[in-house]
Amino acid sequence: MPNQDNALDRRDLIKKGLHGLALLVTGGVSGFLAERSQANSYHWQIDPSKCIACGNCATYCVLEESAVKCVNTYAMCGYCNLCTAFFEPAPKSLNTGAENQLCPTGAILRTFIEEPYYEYKIDESLCIACGKCVKGCKEFGNGSLYLQVRHDRCVNCNQCAIAVACPTQALTRVHRDQPYLLKGMDNKA
Repeated sequence: MPNQDNALDRRDLIKKGLHGLALLVTGGVSGFLAERSQANSYHWQIDPSKCIACGNCATYCVLEESAVKCVNTYAMCGYCNLCTAFFEPAPKSLNTGAENQLCPTGAILRTFIEEPYYEYKIDESLCIACGKCVKGCKEFGNGSLYLQVRHDRCVNCNQCAIAVACPTQALTRVHRDQPYLLKGMDNKA
């Protein structure tokens, strides 16, 4: 005949073991959620001072259409008639025909203001983040165009594929309270 005290000890042991396992699982889930919550308080962003407009943002993003888009710092823009971000280098003429435009998708919109000034806006729905305009603006202009991650599009991957492919490590994590690294500003990443 089995010892009744022994049976109670086994039941107690199993009960305490299951209770301990439940606590361990709860703690693990809580830790995972806390870590995930902390990760969501940071976003990927491009440091414009490190970006060389290599074109990787257009091809390495996990999304079909890159979450990276070109933006213009209008305060820095020269509103030039011959904008090296808009026109091919050494255009035959300053007409806005597609053959003279640097952007392969026509994402830069050129609007006459007054002689000799033009405004250049980026149509983000057409921008593929190839960086050609950024490179042209940086090499021959004042560098008012730069690339930024748009957080309404970005899925905030734990390990951003663009960040891995970036030759200058220009992508960094920034706190969601200050998600954009602006050109010409003192950015503390």
